[in-house]
Amino acid sequence: MANDGATIRSRQEPSPDAGAESPQWPRPVYGWYVVGVLLLAYTLSFVDRMILSLLVAPIRAALDISDTEVSLLIGLAFALFYTLLGLPLAWIADRWNRRNLILVGVALWSVMTAGCGFAGSYATLFLARMGVGVGEAALSPAAYSMLSDTFPRDRLARALAVYSIGVPLGSGVAMILGAFVVQAVLAAPMVDLPFVGPVEAWRTIFLWVAAPGLLVCLLLLTVREPLRQGRRQAAARADEPPAPGFLAHLVRQRAALGALFVGMALIGLVMYGVIAWVPTFFFRTYGMEVSRAGLWFGVIMAIGGAAGLVLGGTLADRMFGKGVADAHLRVMRLSILLGGPPLLAAALMPDAVLAFAMLALAFPMLTMHGVGTVALQLITPNEYRARVTALYFFIVNLTGLGFGPMLMALLTDHLFGDDAALRYSIALVTGVAMPLAAIILTVGFRAFARELAKMSDDA
Repeated sequence: MANDGATIRSRQEPSPDAGAESPQWPRPVYGWYVVGVLLLAYTLSFVDRMILSLLVAPIRAALDISDTEVSLLIGLAFALFYTLLGLPLAWIADRWNRRNLILVGVALWSVMTAGCGFAGSYATLFLARMGVGVGEAALSPAAYSMLSDTFPRDRLARALAVYSIGVPLGSGVAMILGAFVVQAVLAAPMVDLPFVGPVEAWRTIFLWVAAPGLLVCLLLLTVREPLRQGRRQAAARADEPPAPGFLAHLVRQRAALGALFVGMALIGLVMYGVIAWVPTFFFRTYGMEVSRAGLWFGVIMAIGGAAGLVLGGTLADRMFGKGVADAHLRVMRLSILLGGPPLLAAALMPDAVLAFAMLALAFPMLTMHGVGTVALQLITPNEYRARVTALYFFIVNLTGLGFGPMLMALLTDHLFGDDAALRYSIALVTGVAMPLAAIILTVGFRAFARELAKMSDDA
């Protein structure tokens, strides 16, 4: 059966994960328990990384720092170490116990988040934010690798989609908290802590969001390190050729990986930019309070984003199970085609109600693109999964976090020259980046199907 090179062998044939012996998958109930624990960790990580941006005013007043210094705390101090250290930590995940690596990471970022609340100077707060980034860098590459060894390929997309709910759920919870944090801090500027005494109320917020990390660490102790599936890891033979080097693997798959990396980076450029600027967009365009806009946008992200991830994972699993090799790339393209137009329209609506309605329609569709991380696992040998995932997050996060919000700001300041024109900057970036991402993903269909077939042949 031909479909642009996008078909695979019948599901009755051996999967690439099968080696000389059939892989022994954990029981489904236990597998979903692992997903639940990792989802809790992922959600907490997003709350911890975003909470500082909700406390700008009291932190500026307490430490006597500028907007520029605050922006470095929110962005560079976290993102630089989060992206750069993801690669060496992924190298460790490909060789060491992944459960233990995640446990250490959760403990580190939780302690460092609490440390932000005790920071007495700008330098110590900067160091604490660096520590949060280092700790969180240990999570996703190891988690994706673990789940790829916990679920067979025809159920992997749903499992990773549920894990990825941590992104919109954590972001949404942080936004919703932001609607109440400022009021709470103003209502009680000082709080008495046992053994510490009176402290500024904003400091206690870091302690509250760090505390659940202790629970996650205890839950991780109930998770077992899974058997690494795949013949090279699980049942190597004396006559088997050695695995190619990591760089050689990247070169061999440059077409398929290039389509995935660039396509997702362009989607991230839009998504991170929108998340950063939508509350301000509602204030500048419709006169709505930023906290109120953030509350409603947080609800849309948490509910709509979670629904879209599950929908995308389920759809990709069904298509893949029917023999469509590039199913995950096709779902990513579909998410752009369905979610891109209402997102662009949201920026141009005549009133806030219609704008929120368009966002509520767009987000469940757009977050279906999260199956791209599943596609990586399918064409990557076990011994490279964590590193390829880390490289993927490095490129996507550096592009999205680093340039998405900045690009929309630059267009507003220098192309339109008017703060009220933020809506046109959002629309312009969305209208250019999303169609380009769809084209690039389409070009990668054949290359991805070819790499998946090679994985099957190698097995």
